[in-house]
Amino acid sequence: MSEPLLTLDQLAIGYDGHVVLSGISLVISRGSFTALLGANGTGKSTLLKTILGLQPAVAGRIELHAAPGRALIFGYVPQATQFDPLYPLTGFDVALMGAYGRVGPGRWPGRGERDFVRDCLQATGAAGFADRKFSQLSGGQKQRVLIARALAARPDILVLDEPTAGVDVKATRVLLEFITQIHQERSLTVLLVTHDLPLVRKHAQRILWLHDGRALHGTVAELFTPERMAEIFEVEAG
Repeated sequence: MSEPLLTLDQLAIGYDGHVVLSGISLVISRGSFTALLGANGTGKSTLLKTILGLQPAVAGRIELHAAPGRALIFGYVPQATQFDPLYPLTGFDVALMGAYGRVGPGRWPGRGERDFVRDCLQATGAAGFADRKFSQLSGGQKQRVLIARALAARPDILVLDEPTAGVDVKATRVLLEFITQIHQERSLTVLLVTHDLPLVRKHAQRILWLHDGRALHGTVAELFTPERMAEIFEVEAG
């Protein structure tokens, strides 16, 4: 049996006392690749924020299975990040932010950390434009820098919130192939939020599908059979 990394036990999520989704129970295993699906408004962002600890659960529990004596580390890649162009932040400056959590407040990352960030930029294919202003990079280039920033945190789990939103088809394919590559090479646990079913079919192992306060979960093979897909889309349509 795969080692659990994150356990959701009868989890209910929401905000201001309003429950958006309840009864979520599943295990995300170490080294797995899970896709989080659902239409806008079904609770994907709320679930993501709850898992990341940015807002409390309404009920149930989230258990993080970290190594003894340390916290579970999340590497978070948002949908889009805007930096005021008046601030001359380079791609390297943005990626370096991922190391700040380890070096502590008020301290500047040393040479070892900076070298590691360069390695992350190299791994994501962003080294060639890392010294350019972040605000001047293309959508695909920005996403590569943001993935490097997440990797610079040395995460246990990489959480990506629609990382290909606003990115062209070619850049989308390249980004997802890269994410799959680092998932396989580093046994890195991945939680990917997306609307793109062909990408899920090709890259993910498991699916968590949200709709109307319900959660369906299983392997890609289980949920992408013609019969199961017909049932899911009937739920989506209803």
